[in-house]
Amino acid sequence: MVTNVTNFGRSGLSDWLLQRFSAVVLALYSVFIVGYFLTTSDLDYAQWSGFFQQTWVRIFTFLTILSIAAHAWIGLWTISTDYIKPTGIRFVFQAVCNLALFTYVVWGVQVLWGA
Repeated sequence: MVTNVTNFGRSGLSDWLLQRFSAVVLALYSVFIVGYFLTTSDLDYAQWSGFFQQTWVRIFTFLTILSIAAHAWIGLWTISTDYIKPTGIRFVFQAVCNLALFTYVVWGVQVLWGA
């Protein structure tokens, strides 16, 4: 039986579903942002800032940041377990990836809701 480390004991189906859900969120957000750019003429800082002052835009952006982190973690975990065979090197690689993803999520929260 294969044990999946990415989700602490659940089956690979959970990872698969999370990967697909996060991909849908990322696609929707991409269409949303591109649509905003295409429908807004003479975009300046005031418009952009006002756009992101809306709570629903911040929540959608935060969900997208979390989706990026989840999508990246599942992908990087899969790649590291497939191609990095020495346990120590794989552990260091995964730890660096986790630290980077955590840093990006915290940074995203600061950008969205910071002063």
